[in-house]
Parts: sequence; structure tokens; C-alpha cells
Amino acid sequence: MLDYHLASAVLVITELRKDLCKDFFRKWSSLDNSCFSIETVSGGITNLLLKVSVTEESGSSVSLTVRLYGPNTDLVIDRKRELQALPYLSAAGFGAELLGIFKNGMVQSFISARTLSPSDMRNPKIAAEIAKQLHKFHQVEIPSPQEPQLWNDMFKFLEKAAVLTFDDSETQAKYEKISFKEIRDEIYVLKDLTELLNAPVVFAHNDLLSGNLMLNDEEERLYFIDFEYGSYSYRGYDIANHFNEYAGFDCDYSLYPDKNAQYHFFRSYLQPNKPHEVHDKDLEALYVETNTFRLASHIYWALWALIQAKVSPIDFDYLSYFFLRCNEYKKQKEGCLSMAQKYLSGSGTG
Repeated sequence: MLDYHLASAVLVITELRKDLCKDFFRKWSSLDNSCFSIETVSGGITNLLLKVSVTEESGSSVSLTVRLYGPNTDLVIDRKRELQALPYLSAAGFGAELLGIFKNGMVQSFISARTLSPSDMRNPKIAAEIAKQLHKFHQVEIPSPQEPQLWNDMFKFLEKAAVLTFDDSETQAKYEKISFKEIRDEIYVLKDLTELLNAPVVFAHNDLLSGNLMLNDEEERLYFIDFEYGSYSYRGYDIANHFNEYAGFDCDYSLYPDKNAQYHFFRSYLQPNKPHEVHDKDLEALYVETNTFRLASHIYWALWALIQAKVSPIDFDYLSYFFLRCNEYKKQKEGCLSMAQKYLSGSGTG
């Protein structure tokens, strides 16, 4: 993965010196290559974040962030939607300033902060701050149709995932055991049930894992980054997707937050300035909403992984990840659905 991205980084430097999109870069056009240095800030399985430092003729140093897209990610990411949202999210104080775009990524201002680890997200103080920032994030209005895109995106993924073929016979054999009719039926069940919950529609991050959270410890300032999966979606889905990421890189879903930890998060989300004044009925409603959409998160990323298994050159076992998320869905399905049905019947959550 790094070889692919670092090769792209060399091209980025070249483009920067060719006056990439902004007058800001013109003063660097005559600098020698030795004036530029690159280091990895964070890397995932779809893109890489690089810090590019430039030593100017005056001797001062300037740093930028270069985000490099993984190959074929346009099959699962709507880049037009991402670029449309970026200026409005930036104006609201989220992410870094967009300085330029190029074929394989974008250039942004550098954020002086560390990337969180999955264990950081479980820290009660940090969890409360994430919740407050997510509340603010969900208030941002993007001038685009505000219909939720979750189900549209999932059905698009399903359509692409259902017609794949693999050169490796063993992989193909595993793929042929997948019932796409069963997955489609499961999506419809979830869609119909969640519609009854009347979850608020917000502009959601949709990928709030630890790698997309940065913290400046000295200033105690938290940053959300990487909005490539952002879209109008359901409040509970965005929160549930974040909770699923407590599992970390080892995919240990036993780390999914318990009810007390969720309520701690919900209080800061629902009333950032007065978390202890949140009504119990509001906590219960968000609890049910979140833990129903928990299931949708597993199906979404399972289908995403299946597409990546075919098109991504990155050395990651996407097919196993597909089955892992499907198995977690099956494990949690009965409890989550029965709780939602009980709540909708007026019986509460118990």
C-alpha cells in the first residue's frame, strides 16, 4: 500500500511545483527537491494522509497535508458529493482548509494533532468531546438534496457486489456461497423498521473511526477529518457506525460500548452544554435508534469490503472482512430488532 501511495506522493510534489490550483504554491516552483520532505501521518485501507514539509528560501518551514486516494475508490465513494460538502464543513470549523485538488487526491492545510487510537475513543472524557463535536457536525447544512442516502448507497453497493468474478478459484468458491437475495431481504427489513423510528436526517460523517479523529492534547482540541463518505443520512446510523469502530483494528466487537457508556455519549450529544439535563425518554429513543442502525453499519461495510476485494490492489483480506461483518450482523440481529419492535409497541426497552 505504501509503495503505491508514496509513488503518488512524488507526483504530488511535482504538481505542487507546477502551481497546483493556487497562487499560494508559485513561490515554491524554483525550489530544489531536497526542500521537500514527506512523512506518513496516518494510513487506512482506502487512502493515505501525508505531511509534506517545505523549507522555503527564507529558511522557514511550511507544512501541508496531502490526502491520497486509494485506487478504484470512486466505485464506493462519491467524490463530487465530498467536494461539494468540504467548503461548508471547513467554514463550520471541521477538517482542514482545502488548498487544491488533483487527480488522485487533495491538498489541505496541516492540522497539528495526533491521530486517535481506538482505545482513546473509549475514554469517557474524549467520548464526551466526540459527542459534542458530532452534535455540531450534524447541524451543518450542505446545499444539496437532503434525502438520506444510506439505503441508496447500500443498494448500489449490493448491485456492484452481486456481479463480481474472481480469478482465484478459492476466492471465487467462497464468493459463490454468498446469498445476495438474503442480503437484499435483510436490507429491506432494516429499512422498513428504521423508518418507523423517525430518526432525524442530518449531514453525517459516516466513517468516524479513530483514524478520522485527531486531538491536539495541549489545546485539548478535537478534529474530525476525512469526509469522503459524508452524506445526508440518519443521526442514529452515524453514531452506531462510530460505536462499531470501538472494535478497533482487531475487530473485537466485544468492545462495543455498553448501555451506560452509550448514555454517557448521548447526554453530551443531545445537550452539549447541559448533559445531565437530558430526559430519560430522549436517551431511550436514541439508544433504540442507534442500536437498530448498528445492524445497517455492518451490512454497509460488508458490501463495501466485497467490492474492494475485487478492485483494490492493497494487501488486505477484504473477503474475510466481508464475512466478519456479516457474522457480527447475524450475531446482533435478534437482540437489536426485538428491542426496536418492543420499543415501537410501547413496551419500552426493559
